[in-house]
Amino acid sequence: MDPLSRRTFTVAAAGTLASAAAAGTAQAAAPGAAPRAGSGVAVPGGRTGAHRPATARRELRGMWIATVTNTDWPSAPGLSPAEQRAELIDLLDIAVERRLNAVMFQVRPTADAFWPSPYEPWSQYLTGTQGRDPGWDPLGTAVHEAHRRGLELHAWFNPYRVAMTEDPSTLVPTHPARLHPDWVLPYGGKLYYDPGLPEVRRFVEDAMLDAVRRYPIDAVHWDDYFYPYPVAGQTFADDASFARYGAGFPDRDSWRRHNTDLLVSEMAARIKLIRPRTQYGISPFGVWRNAANDPLGSATQAGVQTYDDLHADTRGWIKRGWLDYIAPQIYWNIGFAAADYGILVPWWSDVVAGTRAKLYVGEALYKVGVAGQPAQWQDPAELSRHLTFDADHPEVRGNIYFSATQVTADPLGAMTEVVADHYPTRVRTP
Repeated sequence: MDPLSRRTFTVAAAGTLASAAAAGTAQAAAPGAAPRAGSGVAVPGGRTGAHRPATARRELRGMWIATVTNTDWPSAPGLSPAEQRAELIDLLDIAVERRLNAVMFQVRPTADAFWPSPYEPWSQYLTGTQGRDPGWDPLGTAVHEAHRRGLELHAWFNPYRVAMTEDPSTLVPTHPARLHPDWVLPYGGKLYYDPGLPEVRRFVEDAMLDAVRRYPIDAVHWDDYFYPYPVAGQTFADDASFARYGAGFPDRDSWRRHNTDLLVSEMAARIKLIRPRTQYGISPFGVWRNAANDPLGSATQAGVQTYDDLHADTRGWIKRGWLDYIAPQIYWNIGFAAADYGILVPWWSDVVAGTRAKLYVGEALYKVGVAGQPAQWQDPAELSRHLTFDADHPEVRGNIYFSATQVTADPLGAMTEVVADHYPTRVRTP
């Protein structure tokens, strides 16, 4: 559908969709509704997509809209406000077309802001110049327009990444990282705030919570970046903060995990004080620990483990009740030897069982049809098989697709197949 006709469709339909979602009147969302006739949707090749129950339960169907380095939106820095807004509206309309019900919109990719923040400068990904007012409010617009369309808006923040370069002179002179150079560490070609400093932790929380105060966002959403991913031959030089605050911990790794635990737990409490109905969700790397390192871990041989390498105890956060949802990035195919989708989904299902956290699965739509990926990703049915597999694990309450560019482009028709097989109607989120 071209952008104009898509926008025309959405304007006409959004009110109906939004009111149906709010009132719970859509048949697919009604827990006691009668089975829907003809739920087996015919798909190419003669298969039938009768994988979900005839009466669909509530589930989250999301997509990430990445703004860092203009990955998904805006398509380039420096577009006019009207052009930026039109592109954003098109992505929301595409979500409606694909029968999704949530978007994870990245609004603080590098210690910057996609709203008029008193804490941090306007993002360079809007105008091409950090700190320059784009002339409109992207986050405020996104919240309003998403809700008009019956979509949840999860505001996606990155806590500690400051810049995609190690050169602090690329930041505006008034940037907090330049005003407080002792807060910042270079690593792996980027700049990061030091998670070991209490004043840093308080500042990044305050900066993110400003958006919670200003807008009726449906969730605060974090991805997989806490302490940075390991870079061979480099050391994250937090010696000074460890010397100052690390007393009483058996080792630096334990202290770093404690710092991340504080960030997560404090945000959980502060979000609920400001806006009690706003959810708090995290989308970590898909492997907590390999079973070879911990009997509680998964039967995987992943090269990265969040507990050990990112100092993020994702399993512990669930068990302690800090999160409303967890959305592990299980970005591997069924049968992948080092990290099998068919092993990780049951493992995460067991982790959330009996807790308050909902489990959503992050899906690697971006791998479909890409040269160099395993053969399974050259098959447009791979993602649909994931959702069929998930249907046997009731703890899985939905899926999120990375990212909006691929949801739009529909590589190999894989997203069309997911919709045909599993999303016969729109439904409400859990």
